[in-house]
Amino acid sequence: MNAHPVSLKSLVPAVFLPVLIFETGMGALAPVLALSGRALGASVGAAGLVLALLGVGQILGDVPAGALAARLGDRKAMLVASGVTAVTLTGCALARSLWQLALAVTVTGASNAVFILARQSYLTEVVPPGMRARALSTLGGMSRVGAFVGPFLGAAVLTGRPVRDVYWLALLCTAVTSVVLLTVPDVSDPAAATGRKPVPVRSVLREHRTVFRTLGAAVLLVASVRATRQTVLPLWAEHLGQSPSSTSVVFGIAGLVDTLTFYPSGQVMDRAGRLWIAVPSMLVLGGAQAALPLTRTLTELTVVAMVMGFGNGIGSGILMTLGADVAPPETRSQFLGVWRLCADSGSAGGPLVVSSAASLGSLAAGIAVMGAVGVAAAGALLRWVPRYSPFATTGTRYGRPGAVVSGARARPPELSGPPRDGQAPPT
Repeated sequence: MNAHPVSLKSLVPAVFLPVLIFETGMGALAPVLALSGRALGASVGAAGLVLALLGVGQILGDVPAGALAARLGDRKAMLVASGVTAVTLTGCALARSLWQLALAVTVTGASNAVFILARQSYLTEVVPPGMRARALSTLGGMSRVGAFVGPFLGAAVLTGRPVRDVYWLALLCTAVTSVVLLTVPDVSDPAAATGRKPVPVRSVLREHRTVFRTLGAAVLLVASVRATRQTVLPLWAEHLGQSPSSTSVVFGIAGLVDTLTFYPSGQVMDRAGRLWIAVPSMLVLGGAQAALPLTRTLTELTVVAMVMGFGNGIGSGILMTLGADVAPPETRSQFLGVWRLCADSGSAGGPLVVSSAASLGSLAAGIAVMGAVGVAAAGALLRWVPRYSPFATTGTRYGRPGAVVSGARARPPELSGPPRDGQAPPT
């Protein structure tokens, strides 16, 4: 292990920069995936499915990503993911039929899952617990910045050019990411796993089933509410009769607020505890979604969208941080793969609720339901985060802030005294 202390500044070249570049390329894709399907002759519904397949690919790739990172190591797994992404992006650009595009997009989503999980696992390993939330919220912030900047770069590339050219932009970003990974050394080497027998994911799932059944369920709710905001804003704007250009401006303003608030949230989580960010984030985001059907003008829509962006932005990195807090060191990558499966399943399921409600003729009801889910997510976090994390809040920590749990049931032996503030001991 490197003797020099790890700082956020030292993580920029090796961790945050490659994630920013990679996610910028992915961000450029999102607005045009459906358009690519349409260009190949797909119906509106089939073109929308092409966009959804990116998320489906992530779900399919989450658990294998954990196993791959555990076997190869984080950096090698990222390089493999970058190489696969380069192939699939080339396939997207050269696709001449809808099924070719759909296959390439799905595998792109899976490789994206490998890339992000590898960096999350690495940061969990090398960053001191006292700055873990800041590091992971910054990692989440890099994804947000990439998702915000990518569409603008894509728009510049596509001016007067065919839609498929955006894939070459994403391919360029992926190539630059690989160069950075190959030339910039990590700030610290994770503990060597040489000689350690690979642990099957099913064993990890069985060993920590209580965590996944409780805190994992809370994560699923949180992810569903966060993903839904990207669906309800354009749908409600269209319901109000706003033009596509006005909707894009509102969406961009909300994205800017979201992007600007990721770092302060990490500081609060490290200094005060995870719940001081996790619960307000869900209450603000859920409340704003519930208020969205009450808007009638563009100004009202913009204000609510900004509140939604704030609620989502302050929660940057919270799911990764909670996963890092409870992940067992011996099987960290496999555990985080299942953890991300919970989150990505929620991200896919939330928009489906709204879409189903809209198809039944009540978009407002679907939006209100997801607002209520936000409140339920806050309650689930209050119920289960203190039980499995010593970083929940100052009042519910079991001893010093830097203590690390090594799994769902573990508690450091030096902290074996009675629980504080009447909190029940971990189970």
